[in-house]
Amino acid sequence: QLVESGGKLVQAGGSMRLSCAASGRIFGSYVVGWFRQAPGKEREFVAALSWDGRRRGIADSVKGRVTISRDNAENSVLLQMGNLDDEDTAVYYCAGREGSILYSSPGEYFTWGQGTLVTVSS
Repeated sequence: QLVESGGKLVQAGGSMRLSCAASGRIFGSYVVGWFRQAPGKEREFVAALSWDGRRRGIADSVKGRVTISRDNAENSVLLQMGNLDDEDTAVYYCAGREGSILYSSPGEYFTWGQGTLVTVSS
């Protein structure tokens, strides 16, 4: 099970830090992806990270503003995004799957969190 946290109301130009915590130990190859879905839009890939933290992929649309990393102490994957604007307003989801490929398609992930809302005010 994956549980997101950290969503909040933030002013334009600010930053956010989201956490995706796994409820149990993860063994073997595993990938966690972050996605977001704005009202009326399709779910969009943001970033993905292998559970060992060695490989990462970031969507071109947010590259330069996003960092994805492991928090070993909290058994979680962190997503940090800066220089936010109103187009970043969305529900952010983390998702997981076994394996080593950093998929960007939501359909390739089988375990999803409930989502956390980020609202950017201008």
